[in-house]
Amino acid sequence: MIWNPIKECMPEEQKRELQGKRLHKVVDYVYHNVPFYRHKMQEMGIEPGDIQTIDDIVKLPFTTKQDLRDNYPFGLQAAPQSEIIRIHASTGTTGNPTIVGYTRKDIDVWSECMSRCLTAYGVQRSDIFSVAYGYGLFTGGLGVHYGVENLGATVVPTSTGGTQKHAKLIKDLGVTGLACTPSYALHLAEVIEQMGIKKEDLKLRVGAFGAEPWTENMRQEIQARLGLKGYNIYGLSEIMGPCVSYECECQDGSHINEDHFYPEIINPVTLEPLERGTDGELVFTTLTKTGMPVLRYRTRDLCSLLPGDCPCGRTFVRMSAIKGRSDDMLIIRGINVFPSQVESVLLEIPECAPYYRLIVDRKDNLDILTVQVEARPDYLSEGFDTLSPITALEKKVADRLKSVLSISSVVQIKMPGSLERFEGKAKIVTDNRKLV
Repeated sequence: MIWNPIKECMPEEQKRELQGKRLHKVVDYVYHNVPFYRHKMQEMGIEPGDIQTIDDIVKLPFTTKQDLRDNYPFGLQAAPQSEIIRIHASTGTTGNPTIVGYTRKDIDVWSECMSRCLTAYGVQRSDIFSVAYGYGLFTGGLGVHYGVENLGATVVPTSTGGTQKHAKLIKDLGVTGLACTPSYALHLAEVIEQMGIKKEDLKLRVGAFGAEPWTENMRQEIQARLGLKGYNIYGLSEIMGPCVSYECECQDGSHINEDHFYPEIINPVTLEPLERGTDGELVFTTLTKTGMPVLRYRTRDLCSLLPGDCPCGRTFVRMSAIKGRSDDMLIIRGINVFPSQVESVLLEIPECAPYYRLIVDRKDNLDILTVQVEARPDYLSEGFDTLSPITALEKKVADRLKSVLSISSVVQIKMPGSLERFEGKAKIVTDNRKLV
């Protein structure tokens, strides 16, 4: 199913013409309404008239999260305050939060794009959809909520917390769709199993999971335990929120809503544009946003734009799964390490449960990576009265990680249920090094 085939399936030439017109319009808009961008463009000798086609986007300045923080709270807002009907903020833990204002038009566009996502997952008006992202300043809850309502399905605004009550509602209400982080989906599955509810007792069939990186192995784990089909959803508050891209039934990359969010892939070091199919840093320009448009926003997410057409019929370009972040990437003894690499290895080992933590320390000028992972309950079955099975598993995991990461790590097998569970974004990495 396709929510808006006229836009989602438009010919490439028509799409680029539309993108060019919208880019010129948004550049002219921010030039006259946002001093930050006007000064940036003047420093580069650029005027709105220099931006006529989508190919001219490379002439424009980049925007970073630090720019948003430096202009806190409303320095990048383009619309007058009287037109702002909602404010969201990022979930960052350092410095000023990034404040994002939305006009009524922005909310309408958000709902439209979110309905495209949900329809691609197979959601229909007859579905009952539980939204277990956090409601509030985080964009996840309300973003999905408005999309479900716009589509015409039923929303259950469960938010985060009260997981046992949530599990009961999923069963009793016949909930068919679930939106949450992948880590919370696993936690929910664990609670459902502890309550003695079988997945066959549930009507779940669609999951919209995002807000944190996850692997294909994690997808398979969630699907097997909840009895649904899990789809990736991608977004970020600085651009809009969930709805920027979405998987279709082919699940071969996520289609970007290119008529509203123009993507680029750049080399994060040289800032040069990269060809499709090449991994680099994802950059977005909002083409229709009026509350707080952004030009060439550096997401820090590492992925690629996939070449070729999708069999689903949508012509929007697809982005690969996020492979890591250029700023959150761990450099350990000169090796680039991404949590997603570790997760992929752990979930390939049948004795390991999908709950893990990464701890990085520095001792005697040497970086040490510690990987804590829970064992599955059936592995630590009755009859083990020595530590030898745990020791053997720790060695097995360490050897497998070294073959993938090219560095040694300390592996600690933890008892089932011993690692903290998260209802929002999972806090996987602790870096205790004092890095300059």
